[in-house]
Amino acid sequence: MAISYPRTLPTITGIRNVEMRAINAVAYSQSPFTFSGQAHAYQGQMWQADISLPAMDRSKAETWIAFLMSMRGRFGTCLLGDPLRTSLRGTATAVTITGSAGDNTVSATVTAGQTLLVGDYIQLGSGSNATLHKVLVDYTGTGSAANLEIWPGLRTDRSAVSATLSNAKGVFRLTSNEQAWSINEASIYGITFGAMEAI
Repeated sequence: MAISYPRTLPTITGIRNVEMRAINAVAYSQSPFTFSGQAHAYQGQMWQADISLPAMDRSKAETWIAFLMSMRGRFGTCLLGDPLRTSLRGTATAVTITGSAGDNTVSATVTAGQTLLVGDYIQLGSGSNATLHKVLVDYTGTGSAANLEIWPGLRTDRSAVSATLSNAKGVFRLTSNEQAWSINEASIYGITFGAMEAI
């Protein structure tokens, strides 16, 4: 069977540790004499993650090693999200999003009284079109469209798109063309890898 992208992470083990990073493209110029500065925010916003897997035996490790090798370095993609934040803190059961590419302020429709809370993750699109976003301010639905602040900004124009609220993910690729793993004298494997949002 041919390998297709984006791939789904193996579920044979959990993830021991993940460090998520939100990266913004901002130019900053500072005077060496007065220390006053100017900042300019560009449109670039991107997720990065460093992932450490739990110590494991060979049978489990080979599944992960094969997965990483199947990514063919930075060529392939996979679906990735925050493994500890698989559900909303808020009460929203459905969210519809409309906005233009690059927008951090989008139009959201949520049932009256239902909420999205700061830090909630939402996913827009699916498969190779999936993007992961974080809610930046508490939002209470009115049943009508209202502004919602998210990060990163929309990757593409979205018109009345239903957001995925459970187990939200985006499309990522490995940060390196080289995959490595360690094996100790007790045949215990250690695996870590980095990923970045595929834009």
